[in-house]
Amino acid sequence: MDKNNYVIETSWEVCNKNGGIYTVLSTHAKALGDILGDHLIFIGPDFGNEDNIYFKESKTALKSWKSAAAKEGLAVRVGTWNVPGNPLVILVNYKPFFTERDAFYGEMWEKFGVNSLGAVGDYHDCAVFSMAAGKVVECFVNYNKCADAGVIAHFHEWQTAAGLLYVKSRCPQIKTAFTTHATTTGRSICFNNKQLYAYFNAYNGDQMAGELCVSNKHSIEKAAAHNADCFTTVSGLTADECKQLLDKPAFVTPNGFEADFVPTGDKFAKARTKARSAMTKVAEALLGYKLKKDALFIATSGRFEWRNKGIDVFMKSLQQLNQNPNLDREVIAFVMVPSWVKCPRTDLQEKLASKGKNQLDWKSCTHEVNEPWNNQILNAIGTFGLYNQEDHKVKVIYVPCLLDGNDGIFNMSYYDLLAGLDLTVFASYYEPWGYTPLESVAFGVPTITTDKAGFGLWVMKESKKSDSISNGVAVINRTDFNFDEVASRIENEVVAFSKMKDADVAKASEKAKAFADKASWNNFISFYVEAYDKALANGAKKTAAKKAPSAKPATETAEKPKRRCCSKK
Repeated sequence: MDKNNYVIETSWEVCNKNGGIYTVLSTHAKALGDILGDHLIFIGPDFGNEDNIYFKESKTALKSWKSAAAKEGLAVRVGTWNVPGNPLVILVNYKPFFTERDAFYGEMWEKFGVNSLGAVGDYHDCAVFSMAAGKVVECFVNYNKCADAGVIAHFHEWQTAAGLLYVKSRCPQIKTAFTTHATTTGRSICFNNKQLYAYFNAYNGDQMAGELCVSNKHSIEKAAAHNADCFTTVSGLTADECKQLLDKPAFVTPNGFEADFVPTGDKFAKARTKARSAMTKVAEALLGYKLKKDALFIATSGRFEWRNKGIDVFMKSLQQLNQNPNLDREVIAFVMVPSWVKCPRTDLQEKLASKGKNQLDWKSCTHEVNEPWNNQILNAIGTFGLYNQEDHKVKVIYVPCLLDGNDGIFNMSYYDLLAGLDLTVFASYYEPWGYTPLESVAFGVPTITTDKAGFGLWVMKESKKSDSISNGVAVINRTDFNFDEVASRIENEVVAFSKMKDADVAKASEKAKAFADKASWNNFISFYVEAYDKALANGAKKTAAKKAPSAKPATETAEKPKRRCCSKK
């Protein structure tokens, strides 16, 4: 691949921050843009929100093409993504294409065996959006006559699989890449509390997708994987999933990180002081007393996936830590996991503003949450007796809101607060990659993770001392059945860290940063380049095979289901 090629990446999370895929794309844009320049283009959904903080519209960019697109019924906005590199972005209004949905489902069935029968909710939105994205790719390439330069249309996750199939069907001259960041069926197995690892080799993807009611998403994901000119995934863990559950080997493109926004030197010292002051102020307001000067600040964060993200075992480890006779430092454990939030606590706000002097009755949570009786974190606080009494060694501060700088309590972003932590814990049971531990080490904050996170597995390959927090990253073996062992390992690593001298903590911090440096996009973008080279080469081979008179038609589709399945809605 070179600067003459085009890469057009499509994701539901382009200029639309929902989860980890946003981080993948927004952080690799600069490194990939350094190679391709304005030949790198992203496509995302246009929800019509003029105040989208991630998107800056341009009235001049691709102006003539926009006019041509409008004539083909494509309502698009063109601009840049407000991330490092400021890549070119096309946002497409996909809603008008719902009228074509059923006909398109029929085409996907006939050509690729995709089962859309009974699909509901987000399946339809994603399929129609990605079909619209496919139309954008087709229109752009035809208008600019750039197919001969080598165009790779890259689609991310099942949400955009329909777009890949559209391109494959309508404009085969365009080469395609498809990335699954976590297989639909693998994630569903874990969500339904089944043992993914113990019985892994016995699972059949099609059968399990039916049992777990995710056949539609599995079907379109599998079709895209089998039809892409290059199929990729983010770690060796998910590569195994792809082979077992999608019947398709995948090329691994590990997730890197762009750490340009991480402060350094004096700026980091000031950021750490500010963050630590903010967290101390909130903790003291909740608890009703002054923290000890050497209090250890630890945290976990991420999506509210109780088992998959290891929140369950982290809470168990805090119970054990609270009772550990070898722990001689106060531990303040922040659980920064967004939940269904009503509003910031007014009594806490008043106390932070020095208007309230009374002790707060509820000492564990910064915000009011909806249905607190159904909140697993709050239930665990009660079950494990973590009531934040002054004589307890461990205090839990649950932060159930999105830390975007406007939460009403901290009013600082997650990254701003991350700088003030001493240690993080991400004890994942299912984590295809794991940006949270990578972000932590980028800030020089040592972390505890597991070998069921792609990042943890990568660290194990990079370092022979990955079993100790003194190495900057401690990787714990996690299986389907060793919950108590993992909780004890976390407990022991926290105690060990709490006893480290300042000089040793500084060394651990530097080692943590070193892992982040190795995992930067400057080092990992080469895997994407290799994947695109594979897509160009494989696509060329398929085209040549189709043109050859004696060649048999290439089998590109997954096995078609026996039953015709297209939406009746």
